[in-house]
Amino acid sequence: MQPTSTAGPVAVPDVHQAEPIPAAAREAIDALMQTADLFRYNSDEAPVTLLEAEFAEMMGTRYALAVSSCSAALFLSLKALGLPRDARVLIPGFTFAAVPSSVIHADCKPVLCEVGTNYRINLADFEAKLDQDIAAVIISHMRGHTSDMDAIMSLCEARSIPVIEDAAHSLGTTWGGEKIGTIGQVGCFSFQSYKMINAGEGGILVTDDADLVARAVIMSGAYEHNWKKHKRRGENSSDLEEAFERWQNQLPLYNLRMNNLSAAVIRPQIPELARRVRDGLVNHDYVAGRLNQSPWFDVPPCLAPEVRAPDSIQFNLVNLSDDQVLAFAALSAQRGVKVQVFGMSTDNARAFWNWQFIEDLPELPQTRAMLMRACDVRLPVRLTQPECDAITDVLLGAMDDILGEARAYGT
Repeated sequence: MQPTSTAGPVAVPDVHQAEPIPAAAREAIDALMQTADLFRYNSDEAPVTLLEAEFAEMMGTRYALAVSSCSAALFLSLKALGLPRDARVLIPGFTFAAVPSSVIHADCKPVLCEVGTNYRINLADFEAKLDQDIAAVIISHMRGHTSDMDAIMSLCEARSIPVIEDAAHSLGTTWGGEKIGTIGQVGCFSFQSYKMINAGEGGILVTDDADLVARAVIMSGAYEHNWKKHKRRGENSSDLEEAFERWQNQLPLYNLRMNNLSAAVIRPQIPELARRVRDGLVNHDYVAGRLNQSPWFDVPPCLAPEVRAPDSIQFNLVNLSDDQVLAFAALSAQRGVKVQVFGMSTDNARAFWNWQFIEDLPELPQTRAMLMRACDVRLPVRLTQPECDAITDVLLGAMDDILGEARAYGT
């Protein structure tokens, strides 16, 4: 959270406005414009190559592969696992449509499990589904909410089922001191505009598995011997070279590469991540504390091993009718705060019943009930406390007016 101001009440901020890109990125882009050197394989020290080394160093993994999106990273992760056609991949019923889409893109079949009112995987349903011929698991840390990774990894390791972490919303989050995205066999991150690091679009995967990353690199579009430019700097990587040689000319090329412009935007933001994580958590917990004083709002707590890195807040509306929920969202928007009610926003890509591209789409009653009352509001890390108060005042005031009476919260 930014320092507070001594001025009077502030206007409701534009929560869709991102933090400015560091000046170093503009300087790097200007240099690229002069050379027109935008293709990642034109040199061994291209911005994308440097980004991969820096990101792997930050995450503590052996390898990183920068690609065009987190969806591309998920797709490549599935393909790199060598799953057979129509392999069944277990995913949460609460995620973004890109996740089941990546499963289908990889010629696999998504299997959905229930998610509870705390936005985390229902472990009983997860375990039951896990024994239904599941070949791989994608754990979506949706909106940065971490499911019980200890239980999930124990269940999957006992069955030798690989785990892919969809950490699009979780860059900077830790679980029991481990960085989210490094717990499963591979972790996938997003650099889309509404993420902790903003390149407009872009993604990256991390892993310690040389064979998996070699396959992913080649399929990402490393034609001929361009894979030689993916070695992590300063590392004796004979196992990686052997993997590349093994898979040369054996795999299709999907051309999902990141370009140097995107990497030039991303790299100067990496040193800003720790501050953004700190400020985002302060913003979130401050607003959550105020909302949780009202009987009509419930911001679920994080699980004990989890230290989150949020840039938005999710809350459940309690004891409201459908009409009251819609009226609350409409009045909040009228006053400058957009509230996305996942299950009531038209054609919402996070509501599983809108994934009609899935064959035999199942019903998930617990997840559906949650989505009908679960709300989402952006809280950019750049917000000041008065701006956080302005947003929270709109939410509480709209609820007051919808319910038709003033309430003294917390009394």
